[in-house]
Amino acid sequence: MAVKLVRIRIWNSHETCRNTGRAEPIARRLQAVKSTAKVTRAADSSMSQGNVKEILLELNSLVGLITVKKLIEEIYCFVEIQKKRQKEKLAVEPLGLHMIFKGNPGTGKTTVARILGKLFKEISVLPKGHLIEVERADLVGEYIGHTAQKTREQVKKALGGILFVDEAYSLARGGEKDFGKEAIDAIVKGMEDYRDNLILVLAGYQDEMDWFVETNPGLRSRFPIHISFPDYSSGEMLLIADLMLQQRQYFLSNGAREEFRQIIEREYKKHEHSGNARLVRNLIERAIRRQAVRLLKKSNPLSREDLMTITREDLEAPAGC
Repeated sequence: MAVKLVRIRIWNSHETCRNTGRAEPIARRLQAVKSTAKVTRAADSSMSQGNVKEILLELNSLVGLITVKKLIEEIYCFVEIQKKRQKEKLAVEPLGLHMIFKGNPGTGKTTVARILGKLFKEISVLPKGHLIEVERADLVGEYIGHTAQKTREQVKKALGGILFVDEAYSLARGGEKDFGKEAIDAIVKGMEDYRDNLILVLAGYQDEMDWFVETNPGLRSRFPIHISFPDYSSGEMLLIADLMLQQRQYFLSNGAREEFRQIIEREYKKHEHSGNARLVRNLIERAIRRQAVRLLKKSNPLSREDLMTITREDLEAPAGC
């Protein structure tokens, strides 16, 4: 019996598509997908650059802080250039971005830390960029082992963002037997364990933070960036007052502006560090309350300008004070 051989040809997908007339449409669809991906990446990049500009504008809109702004610009430029070097397969400097903020209360340390978090998120240094603000009571426990547990919990909350430890020097004030040392050790361990997912900012008074760093030599090498926040001048505090009032839709009358300046100058003479922006906020909030009392005593209808104006009377201390 003769056997009939049948030749079977296996077509590859390109031949099938070519024979059926589908290769060209598929190629066009693939090209369209690639083009869309490129456009999306370009749009994302453009959006990120726009966000960075807005964040830097927010930073530069802060009153004063010239040296602080300059240093943050240096940090931003350093990060961007290291990314470009990495893309070109050049040697890259490690991003040691843990910081120490030194300055008096009300000088903008927390505000700048929040802005840094947003900036680091946009330039892909941090995935979230949120700020967790803590102090000694949030870290130090009441018994052995409790402190490490509390500190680890705060570190985990801050992952992907910034852990801001205010008055950090207080962790070293109790001596060797104090649980504050345990908190420092847990913070350092968190820095090592999550080095690519966490930035630490230790903050406090200038002299106290200098002392704190000297008590623990290991901290100096782990916190390469030190930023000093100077006190505001009386003129800068008046500008801060204008901004705070503008946000609340109030303004100072001419007489109130002069009274405000005199109050600030008197506070400077009484105290070397007069509260800075916190003093301004307290004065404004008190003036708004006093304005409310003054306006409700008026029998005439109140105009829009009446509701917005802070007068000298609203700022002056009551008799006997």
